[in-house]
Amino acid sequence: MPRLTAGLQTGEITMHSTKRLLAGLLGMVAAIAVCAQSTEGEWPNFGGTAGGTRYSAVAQITPENVSQLKPAWTYELDVEPDPAAKPYVAFEATPLMLGDTVYFCAPNNSLVALDAETGQLRWKFQSNLRKWGSFRACRGVAYYRAAAAQTDCQERIVTATVDARLIAVGAKDGRPCEGFGVHGIVDLLAGMGPVKPGVYSVTSAPTIVRNVIVIGGSVLDNGQADNPSGVIRAFDAITGKLAWAWDLDRPSVPASPADGAYSRNTPNGWAPFSADEAAGLVFVPTGNSNPDYFGAHRTPESERYSSSVVALDAISGAVRWSFQTVHHDLWDYDVASQPVLIDWKVQGTSTPALIQATKRGEIFVLDRRDGSTLTKVVEKPAPQGGAPGDRTAATQPFSVEMPSLAGPDLTEADMWGITPLDQLWCRIQFRKARYDGPMTPPTPGRAWIYSPGWMGGNDWGSVSVDEERQVLVAVSMRMANYDRFVTNDEAKDMSAAARRGITPQSGSPYFGVITDYFHSALGMPCQRPPYGMISAIDLRTRTLLWSHPFGTARHAGPLALHVRIPFPIPMGAVTMGGNLVTKSGLIFVGAALDQYLRALDITTGRQLWSTELSAAAFATPMTYQSPSSGRQFVVVAVGGNSHFGPNEGLYLQAYALPAPGR
Repeated sequence: MPRLTAGLQTGEITMHSTKRLLAGLLGMVAAIAVCAQSTEGEWPNFGGTAGGTRYSAVAQITPENVSQLKPAWTYELDVEPDPAAKPYVAFEATPLMLGDTVYFCAPNNSLVALDAETGQLRWKFQSNLRKWGSFRACRGVAYYRAAAAQTDCQERIVTATVDARLIAVGAKDGRPCEGFGVHGIVDLLAGMGPVKPGVYSVTSAPTIVRNVIVIGGSVLDNGQADNPSGVIRAFDAITGKLAWAWDLDRPSVPASPADGAYSRNTPNGWAPFSADEAAGLVFVPTGNSNPDYFGAHRTPESERYSSSVVALDAISGAVRWSFQTVHHDLWDYDVASQPVLIDWKVQGTSTPALIQATKRGEIFVLDRRDGSTLTKVVEKPAPQGGAPGDRTAATQPFSVEMPSLAGPDLTEADMWGITPLDQLWCRIQFRKARYDGPMTPPTPGRAWIYSPGWMGGNDWGSVSVDEERQVLVAVSMRMANYDRFVTNDEAKDMSAAARRGITPQSGSPYFGVITDYFHSALGMPCQRPPYGMISAIDLRTRTLLWSHPFGTARHAGPLALHVRIPFPIPMGAVTMGGNLVTKSGLIFVGAALDQYLRALDITTGRQLWSTELSAAAFATPMTYQSPSSGRQFVVVAVGGNSHFGPNEGLYLQAYALPAPGR
């Protein structure tokens, strides 16, 4: 069984690892049995499938009848934010649907189960977050069904929280699984050493493969060089006991290190993972060691695995392979998109593939068995001359046989504004800054521009793939960043309020970085639109089928004012979130600041239906078929992200075709 043992060095196959291998085989058999029992009308994973394709075979809603979609039910969350904490709230969850129940998490990590037909509450579990910073977000949960009979929680819902806990509750009643951890809870701070509140959290759905729950964690960017570890850990799905840990600076150290702590400040994996149950692999997109814009202190191991996708053995946690999307990342280009696993069919040949979209806008296609490239990747010379004491990678990888989502390089002629004055201001700022095209490095003494900025390209919403049509659909951003180092001497002369607006660069020679998207004094982007895009790529020919600006100028305007008068040109809005595709040839997508949910034709990108929402849907929709009525539902989280304005209520909204007779 070479695929199960690959990655283990000679002499490492012990009795323990043999038991783990056997457990993995049993887990694979159990998983296959569970899949056989499920219907294609469910949505059992955060990304629809364990491979994150965001594809549904349910085809009741078609291009011909989608215009008839109506609201079916609405569930309003009763999340009461702590006014003293002034929390940053993001309702970005993609629910699961199994059997006849919808499961999801609220931004405060409470768990909710609803009747899939009516949206009526079945149960709620309050996670009761401990005081842990002000960030509130939960993008998804995981479902697990034990193969053997259990005294409690044969079926369970698993979530990881912003206050660093792993929680398992019964899928039927929402009660804690008493045999899991301590009364259903595992403390994720164990082995992490000193952790300041709010510095370490988990926002993505756990990944369950071969009977283990695999999680990473979000480590606060930039603030300190002595950050907690970015360790990736696996826990037994029944007991919650630690199974393995990948501490990338010390990969040979046992899961629980003898000195009590994992390596500090290693690249983390905060984005959603993917899993290949049959191959026993989990695929981890990684970030960087802090700070983001200065990397002289990074270890060789951190350099090797940062801004990469890494395949780990689900049994042992050993690295099978890794592929790096950015060398010596100095742009906050952590890999935020879930890896997407497909069977890639070209000229009659099917290959198990992994598609990795990136913030850079590059899309890499790899053989998921060994990480080799399936489309041509070229190392191109990169601009040089960054910060003294640091270095800039000589080359960067470009996926030249796949369309790029980055947009064209910037020019002074691209500088844009809603008045001649702010257009002039933008041109002046462009001339003052350094811009040498893609991967312009951080440069002391002047501002530097890099595009796309740290929001993407493609961010955590990832891409969807219709495997039958071999079409990939991506929502992307074209927003440049305008950054500048602040020296310690400069910071001394600033007010306390001004210093609070600076992103710290602890561990570097600088006080920090002023980092923001490239905008005028009126708050409007300096580069010409469009900013948000939606594109479809034919994977057989590796060419664009179509690419359109996505979203309107509604709810965007100068000085942060929301205007409702559309601009006469297609603007393309700020985007955040993903899309889903269906067998009938539809794309469902929210993801835009302009507060619409849309349905598009996958062959042309033409909009077939839209509905106005009460807030932005910065989440990925999902769909399922209700067993009680046979109707197909499309469900999306509505509530936006308080970074872009106050949350005006949080709702889970479902749409369906009218029931017969109505």
